[in-house]
Amino acid sequence: MHKPGDVVLGGLFNVHYTSVFPELSFTSEPNQRTCQRFVTAGFRYAMTMAFAIDEINKNSYLLPNVTLGYSLYDNCGTLVIGFRAALSLASGREEQFILDDACVGTPPVLGVVGDSSSTRSIAISTVLGLYRVPMVSYFATCSCLSDRQKFPSFFRTIPSDAFQVRAMIQILRHFGWTWTGLLVSDDDYGLHAAHSFQSDMAQSGAGCLAYLEVLPWGNDPAGLRRIVDVMRKSTARVVIVFAHESHMINLMEEVVRQNVTGLQWMASEAWIATTVLQTPQLMPYIGSTLGIAIRQGEIPGFRDFLLQIRPALQHNNSYGNSMVNQFWEYTFQCRFAPPHAGWVEAGGSLCTGQEDLENVETEFLDISNLRPEYNVYKAVYALAYALDDMLQCKPGGGPFSGNSCGTLQRLESWQLVHYLEKVNFTTPFGDQVSFDENGDAIPIYDVMNWLWLPDGRTNIQNVGEVKESAKGEELTLYEDKIFWNSESKKAPKSVCSESCPPGTRMARKKGESECCFDCISCSEGKISNKTGWYSVLNRAVWRHNLSMYLNTFPVFLDSMECTNCPEDFWSSPQRDHCVSKKTEFLSYHEPLGICLTTISLLGTFTCAVVLWIFIYYRNTPIVRANNSELSFQLLLSLKLCFLCSLLFIGRPRLWTCQLRHAAFGISFVLCVSCILVKTMVVLAVFKASTPGGGASLKWFGAVQQRGTVMVLTSIQAAICTAWIVSASPAPHKNTQYHNDKIAYECVVGSTVGFAVLLGYIGLLAVLSFLLAFLARNLPDNFNEAKLITFSMLIFCAVWVAFVPAYVNSPGKYADAVEVFAILASSFGLLLALFGPKCYIILLRPERNTKKAIMGCSITKT
Repeated sequence: MHKPGDVVLGGLFNVHYTSVFPELSFTSEPNQRTCQRFVTAGFRYAMTMAFAIDEINKNSYLLPNVTLGYSLYDNCGTLVIGFRAALSLASGREEQFILDDACVGTPPVLGVVGDSSSTRSIAISTVLGLYRVPMVSYFATCSCLSDRQKFPSFFRTIPSDAFQVRAMIQILRHFGWTWTGLLVSDDDYGLHAAHSFQSDMAQSGAGCLAYLEVLPWGNDPAGLRRIVDVMRKSTARVVIVFAHESHMINLMEEVVRQNVTGLQWMASEAWIATTVLQTPQLMPYIGSTLGIAIRQGEIPGFRDFLLQIRPALQHNNSYGNSMVNQFWEYTFQCRFAPPHAGWVEAGGSLCTGQEDLENVETEFLDISNLRPEYNVYKAVYALAYALDDMLQCKPGGGPFSGNSCGTLQRLESWQLVHYLEKVNFTTPFGDQVSFDENGDAIPIYDVMNWLWLPDGRTNIQNVGEVKESAKGEELTLYEDKIFWNSESKKAPKSVCSESCPPGTRMARKKGESECCFDCISCSEGKISNKTGWYSVLNRAVWRHNLSMYLNTFPVFLDSMECTNCPEDFWSSPQRDHCVSKKTEFLSYHEPLGICLTTISLLGTFTCAVVLWIFIYYRNTPIVRANNSELSFQLLLSLKLCFLCSLLFIGRPRLWTCQLRHAAFGISFVLCVSCILVKTMVVLAVFKASTPGGGASLKWFGAVQQRGTVMVLTSIQAAICTAWIVSASPAPHKNTQYHNDKIAYECVVGSTVGFAVLLGYIGLLAVLSFLLAFLARNLPDNFNEAKLITFSMLIFCAVWVAFVPAYVNSPGKYADAVEVFAILASSFGLLLALFGPKCYIILLRPERNTKKAIMGCSITKT
């Protein structure tokens, strides 16, 4: 179908479904192939190009003073015919070609709109690209056509399959379909789509393929039977199909034969809008199909243009509009004269050319769902705008060598390619049209759903869109409009393994897909609180691309590994979240802490009572005979010993950690110093009673006794000060004893400092014990040396036992051991030194006289 013009654009359309090879006799020139099975939709695509060119010619602003013509060819759905037609368009080598203005024929074209098939587009564009003839396809989606090295002059107004695949993956992610089947056609369209789908699915972590099958061309019952059997046995409930209408017709026949129901079909743009599958017989199997469709548009005035189409009565002229004649014969079931033999005899009617299209039921006039037509419309306008930009070039300001411009008299196709790369316009429908560096259009798709109505009719409804944005693929779905062909009327599930609940992790099943796994509980101290889907196909790439997907959808992940809780936290019993670890320290509120506190206060109270008794009976012989001042100091130091144990109870803090050992060390040194001085005084007194020993008493007067106690205590104070300044004790969270608990304890800071503190106390205690042991048999009715010896024996035994018990006690029990040692040694000193005296003072007052003490002494002598 042709129309002359100043500039001619070519078009390749699938007006017939297939072609038939002539019989080859090899004895004569073979006949041409014959095209069969007229395709009304394909003819409407061709008429869309004719309408667009007619509209442009009427536009005084676009290509003024330039008339566009067209030359439209039918590829008959066959590569050989389509390729031959493209060469004819590019070279003009037909039976007739232009010689001058008076000649008739088909001129060479400046650009080509087409082809609809990826395979044919690859073959044709490979050749046209050598001569830089621009080719703008409206339906070829193979991602391979984006290679500018191989196809430098190829453009398209339909998004690449690379985007379509990513759009489908977005839908899978949205519904959580991680276990799917993939069927593809055995051509460039299907095989490249399969490769892109596998690659993008691996990178995005959207799930796994349960199976991948290639649909055979033609009628292959055995192959189809095997494929449908795989589908029936698979646990995948979602089937994605990148194939053509013819493949789906053959496939669905086998699906019906095996009665495979309950599948959710996802259609590519190649068959989502086909009506031949929307029959009452197939809808129980294929109803609720979701799919990607070409962007729908509106073309004002298009229907009126279609109604004005009229056939050429001289239809034998192959350079006329014989394509229209074929449409007319197909639509009205008539034949133009002269008909083939037997037509009239069989009752067939002759076409007059005056038949009315509005009086016949045909899909040709249905412009309610213009999708490929809208792409044809945009393709023609893209070529027109590029040509307009080129013709508006001002001499000397052009983009070519020498700043030259293209002119109408000497147009070159490669010049049009340059302007086509930069074209940018907006359609009357409001869509922007431009091409990226690969010749691809701005990607946008509609999401369609097959609605099965109660009366048995079907309707293809728009339920969303997916488009490219700065954030990546942006999907919008209206879920309340989606029809689901199931009893629940909800989206089906399609997973190999149910998502692991919180508190578990995924463990891949050996020898199976990454999406098939078992759920294993997290170990103690670890959690997982994420549920949903995740793929282990390529975790590194997934993490890299995660931000892009987070901007589009909420992401749910199955935990590959359980996560360790932070140091101060532990896993809950359900292993789904971390809880604060229980804190453990010697508390005032627990039984052990209460018991030790009570004993400490009891000891303090006992010391106070004994001190009161000694003060009240301070003038009695037994109090005065045992150095009452040192006894008072000793009772006060014991009181401090009892009280310092309270610093070991309660939550450790910096000041309590620093004070507890200092108070403990100084209090006990004060106590043992008093005992040491008392022992030395006892020895000095009895030594003074011997001949020549009176001089020894002058060294043990009251001042010397107080001074000795102060000096010995000051040494311990200096040790504590140096320890705190150099390596201060501090609170510490210890998690080594219990995984689920934090033991709050005071670390000593310096083991040497702590050892020196204890060693100094031990040195004084041992010295006191030795001196008291030497003075145990000295004469006196109440010789304190025996009591000191016994008390020091208790004291040393307690602290010798303390060291191993302290080292081997964990957490709060180490503090309890130290408190117990303090209380035990304090009570030992209190009872051993002051118990017998209180007994005499309170219960045996007759022995608390000077006469009794002296008398006993004489008797013993």
